Amino acid sequence: MTRRVVVTGAGGGIGAALARRFAADGAEVIVSDLDHRAATAVASEIGGLAVPADAANEDDTRRLIDTAWAELGGIDLFCSNAGVLTAGDENTPDAAWTRDFSVNVLSHVYVARHLLPRWLDQGESKRLLVTVSAAGLLSILGSASYAVTKHGALAFAEWLRATYAHRGLIVQALCPQGVRTDMLTRGNDRESASAAMLAEGALEPAEVAAVAAKAVEGDSFLILPHPEVADYYALRATDTDRWLGGMNKIQRAFEDGRR
Repeated sequence: MTRRVVVTGAGGGIGAALARRFAADGAEVIVSDLDHRAATAVASEIGGLAVPADAANEDDTRRLIDTAWAELGGIDLFCSNAGVLTAGDENTPDAAWTRDFSVNVLSHVYVARHLLPRWLDQGESKRLLVTVSAAGLLSILGSASYAVTKHGALAFAEWLRATYAHRGLIVQALCPQGVRTDMLTRGNDRESASAAMLAEGALEPAEVAAVAAKAVEGDSFLILPHPEVADYYALRATDTDRWLGGMNKIQRAFEDGRR
């Protein structure tokens, strides 16, 4: 049976690449984005259906899922991909912290809240792909709110997997490092300590989508388009002081270079 796929944040970047890849593989795809024009453009390109929605709004998420059932008869793969990045530190305004938490964490909660009653115990596996970022496994210099909320996104995905795997829910976390999207080129502070490091090994969105498309044929929880992230993650867990020292060294070098 052709897969029925929903992708949020699909007006550009990784989301658009995921929509294009799954459509090319024969899936029926709903393209959702806060930007109606961007969603419509991608949907027109791939023969999908555009559904404008704010991933951080629970009513919009409920409507998106209802639309998928009405138009496609259900969902086999939901790509909870929408995300935002705000450059800053502990002084980032509360409004930005709230927005980042709503998009980067609560959006996944809303998806689970309204999908799981339809999916659990249905006799066949259903799949939730959460776009987290390597920042959720490691961290990111230059954006406190992104580092914190992406850790939260990973924690929620882990919790879902641990809680519902035996009931037919396959949860996977897509954790790329640098990707050549607007978030990298405009959304991040290009003067931050992380910017040059992320840009150096950045992948194209289509490359990330190709890795994700292959991974959803299996059931590994972590999807790492940059394989070296596994080594960094292991170092962080087994020699945390050394890993933190290395991160701080990058930050010091950045600050020294600006003086």
